[in-house]
Amino acid sequence: MKFNLLNSQTLISNTMAKKVDDKGVKGYYQSSFSTLYRLIDLSLITFCFYLAMFYYELGISTTALILLFVNVVTFQLTAEGFDLYRSWRSSHTTSMLRCSAMTWLVSCVATLTIGYFLAYSLTLSPEMVSVWFGTSLILLLTWRIGMRQILFKVRKSGMNTRTAIIIGANQVGYNMAMQMVENDQLGIHFKGVYDDRIEDRDAQNFQDQIKGNIEQAIEMAKNHKVDYIYIALPTSAEDRIKAILEKCSDTTANVYLIPNFFMYSLLNSRWQTVGNVQALSVYDTPFQGANDVFKRIEDVVVSTAILTVLAIPMLIIAAAVKLTSPGPAIFKQKRYGLDGKEITVYKFRSMTTQENGAEVKQATKNDPRVTKLGAFLRRTSLDELPQFINVLQGRMSIVGPRPHAVAHNEQYRKLITGYMLRHKVRPGITGWAQINGLRGETETVNKMAKRVEYDLDYMHRWSVWFDLKIILKTVVGGFSGKHVY
Repeated sequence: MKFNLLNSQTLISNTMAKKVDDKGVKGYYQSSFSTLYRLIDLSLITFCFYLAMFYYELGISTTALILLFVNVVTFQLTAEGFDLYRSWRSSHTTSMLRCSAMTWLVSCVATLTIGYFLAYSLTLSPEMVSVWFGTSLILLLTWRIGMRQILFKVRKSGMNTRTAIIIGANQVGYNMAMQMVENDQLGIHFKGVYDDRIEDRDAQNFQDQIKGNIEQAIEMAKNHKVDYIYIALPTSAEDRIKAILEKCSDTTANVYLIPNFFMYSLLNSRWQTVGNVQALSVYDTPFQGANDVFKRIEDVVVSTAILTVLAIPMLIIAAAVKLTSPGPAIFKQKRYGLDGKEITVYKFRSMTTQENGAEVKQATKNDPRVTKLGAFLRRTSLDELPQFINVLQGRMSIVGPRPHAVAHNEQYRKLITGYMLRHKVRPGITGWAQINGLRGETETVNKMAKRVEYDLDYMHRWSVWFDLKIILKTVVGGFSGKHVY
C-alpha cells in the first residue's frame, strides 16, 4: 500500500485529537490542580500579610489593601509568564522552587515600586514588609515541597498512575523506557517493548523487555490493559507507522509518536503551528514571548543602575584615554548582533591604532599596539563599560555570547559547526563562557570551539536566575583574566 502523505496527516491528526479528547478528564484534573495551587498561593500571601500586620499592631488601611492587591495580581501575572502552574511531574524540584522564588521576587519588586509612590499615605514599616515578604517566600516554597512529596508517595503506591508500552525495539524506545523506569514519580508503569522485526535490528538491550509483537500490543490496548502507547519507530518507516496508527484508532489508549530527532542537536526546540500543520523547530531562540520581555526588563534595569553608578568613573576613564594617547576616547567596531545583523559596539580605546576592516588581528601578549592604560583597561574589562549604552539601545544584552569582530565571524563560521547559532540571541557584555575562563585571545580553533560550546549551552539553560548567577560571578571574579591582553 503506497504511503499517502495527506491521508497519513489526517490519520495522525485524528489520533492526536483522540488523545486530546481522552485527556479531557485528565485535563480537567490538571486544571483543577492548577486552580488549587493558585488559591493556596493567594491564601498564603494574604495570610502572611495579615499576620505581619497583626504582629506589628498596624491598622488595615485602604492603601495597605491596595498594596496587597498589587502584590497578588503581579504574582499571578508573573506566574503566567514563568509558567509556574504547569505540571512539574518530570522536572527537578530545584527548578520548580527556583521558578516560584523568581515569581515572588518580581511581585515583591512591583509591590515596593508602587509602595514608593504611596509612601505618603502608608503606615507600613520596613520591618513589617520584610516579615511579610520573608514568611510568604518560606511558605510558598515549603508547601510546594510538601505537596510534591505527597504526590510522589501517592504515585509510588499505585494511585494516579498509567500503564505504558513501547512499539519499537531501538535506541529511541530504550531511552524512553529508561526515563519511565528511572522517574517513578511520573506515575507511568512501563510494561515492555513490542516489535515485529526484532531480527532486523540490534535488540540486545531489549531482550528482557520485549514482550511480544505489535498485534499483541494492540490487543492489550483493545482490552483496556494499556493507557499509553509510544511508537518509537524511525521516521523512515512511514508505511509501518501508518498501519499501526490505523490499528490504534480502534483502541482507547493515548498514542504518542516519538520523533527520531536524537541525531540532531536541538536548540530551544518548540512546536510551531502554521494553520493546521505543526512543525518542530530545530534551531530557535529562547527569547520569545514573556521570556523576551523579562530579558529586556532585566537589561534595562541593570544597565541603567550600572550607568548611574559608573557615569563619573567612565568620564574619568574617557578623559584618561584621550590624554594618554592620540585618538578618540571611544572606539567603535562593527560586530554581528541578533540574527547575524551588523551592529556598532562601543569600547574605550585601548590601542594606538585599531582596525575595523577585513583584516582584524586579535591582541596578543605584549602587543605593541596596546597602550599602557589600555593594557590595564583590557585586563580589568573596564574598556567594555561603554557597552552598557549598547544594552540600553537594545543592540546588546548584559549576559549573552560575546560579540566577535565581523572578520572573525566570517573566519570561524567556516571552521566551527554551529558557530552562527550563537547569534540567535543578543550578544552580551559578559557570558557563560567568560566566567568559565574563556576570555581573551583565541589563537587556536579549539579555544574558539570551546567558547562556542559554552555559548550554546547558555542558550539551552537560559533563565533569569541563570543570568543573575552569571552577573554575580562576573562581579565577584570575572572582570580580570591572565589570558586577556
